Amino acid sequence: MPRPLIASLAALLAIALAATAAPAPAQTRQLLNYEQIHKPVVADAGMVVSQSTQASEAGAKVLRDGGNAVDASVAMAFVMAVTLPRAGNIGGDGYMLVHLADGNRAIAIDFRSMAPALATLDAYVGDDGTLQGQAAGIRAAGVPGTVAGLALAHGRYGRLPWKQLLQPAIRLAADGMVLSRDEAFALDWGRERLARSEAGARVFLHPDGSALAAGERLVQADLAWSLEQIAEHGADAFYRGAIADRLDTGMRAHGGLLRKSDLAAYRAVEREPLRTRYRGHELLTMPPSSGGGPGIAMTLNILEQFDLAAMGAGSADALHLLAEATKRAWRDRRAYANDPAASAVPLEGFVSKAYGALRARGISMDRATPAAEVGAGDIWAHEGRETTHFSVVDDDGNAVSTTYTIGADFGSGVMIEGTGFLLGNLIGNFSLQAQLDAAREGREPPANALRPGSRPVSSMSPTMLLRDSRPWLVTGSPGGNTIPGTIVQMIVNVVDFDMNIAEATAFPRIHQQVTARGELDIERGFSPDTLRILRERGHQPEPGQTIGSTQTLLLESDRVEGAADPRRPGAAVVAQ
Repeated sequence: MPRPLIASLAALLAIALAATAAPAPAQTRQLLNYEQIHKPVVADAGMVVSQSTQASEAGAKVLRDGGNAVDASVAMAFVMAVTLPRAGNIGGDGYMLVHLADGNRAIAIDFRSMAPALATLDAYVGDDGTLQGQAAGIRAAGVPGTVAGLALAHGRYGRLPWKQLLQPAIRLAADGMVLSRDEAFALDWGRERLARSEAGARVFLHPDGSALAAGERLVQADLAWSLEQIAEHGADAFYRGAIADRLDTGMRAHGGLLRKSDLAAYRAVEREPLRTRYRGHELLTMPPSSGGGPGIAMTLNILEQFDLAAMGAGSADALHLLAEATKRAWRDRRAYANDPAASAVPLEGFVSKAYGALRARGISMDRATPAAEVGAGDIWAHEGRETTHFSVVDDDGNAVSTTYTIGADFGSGVMIEGTGFLLGNLIGNFSLQAQLDAAREGREPPANALRPGSRPVSSMSPTMLLRDSRPWLVTGSPGGNTIPGTIVQMIVNVVDFDMNIAEATAFPRIHQQVTARGELDIERGFSPDTLRILRERGHQPEPGQTIGSTQTLLLESDRVEGAADPRRPGAAVVAQ
């Protein structure tokens, strides 16, 4: 073979060997994709999230103007009293959880309604022996707590002038707002309740009884007057001044039970938050009169006994455990939670890890326990649906989680002449039927009995998770008795299933009913195979409406993330 040919073959062989030994060049990326379908809003510092775009915008502006998280929360609450009449309010009540960066202090503010002095059980028993007037109408109204709660929070922890914080709400009420399709839909849905008082009907309905339509302007002149009174004279205007006078006059004229003396006696209460831990994170939530906070703490203590992460999000095993833990926490909450001013509450039992483990041992992975067969445990042995929520964090690291309500959609449906706001129907949150049954049978009344001056137990439970003693996850939800389970699922989705807060918000939810039938409400999105397995274990999954509406913030060292729940139109995250 000629030498040139041999040399050429040798060179080709060397190139081939080099090609097999050397790594192939990296392939140039052509498309940018993401791991996550749902993504939170991200900003460097302050952020607010609520069910109302106007409220979120007002809160963010307060932060830009130098206010702190408490200031922004106050402004947002008053704006939602204008923009969200189905839930936002100054005629209802709620809870606020505050974590202050200065000294890492946490405060729970209870501004739950109280029963008027005239509100006895007999006042709600009709001639036929049945309960009447506790769910709607003028006698369903308790003593509103919202204005007192916001004033207490601002007076102790706010920064900007009180009067300044009310200006966005006053302008919106006086100038009016053009109704969106959803806002008009809500008014049409509630028109029967809104017709219960002439004053309310004049605001929200046409003379023929039809609701204001999309594109029409909702002007609330009397509400603007009430807000101006509160801006000028503080909470005194509501509880001892001109607004109190109008409430007293209207109540007497229409057979209501609320009096000016009840308003003057009302106080918001600052309490110590309920604390426990979940998989290394410190949990802060509301203590009683909230029953939701104790329920959340107990449910998480039960779930911590199981490896949820290994089961997977949306699996039959994980959903089974959520349902079974909820049944047990709910029974204990119903048996023991009440207004702490009325009787002692076993708070150490609700947060006890040992008690959570004891309750977990009663759960079978193969079979659901019928809800009617789940009884309350001996928690003392371990003693040592319309609402809205908003969350705020400022650039100093202060965080606020607030849930407030007027009870049902549009509350009692009653507006007193000249006030401009709907009153809540919070009397219906007392256990009146159980109290009536106990009275007839000579038994002790239930823990959540109606007593003049008492606060009814609530499911509202603004909540935070802390890392290194600082807020990490700030969340909460409306939804009546679905609130504790909704918040538990948000926490589990983030902590156990490693979702970002937007994914955790959008993930389908369940709600375990604790009625005799014990059905399991489910949102759309779960696998038919999962539902089949749940039925085989004895659950009764039933597709239904959406569950809850979380408004969540997550604080990392270099950013803050926000996620507004898409389940209710109009929710918005706004960065500072």
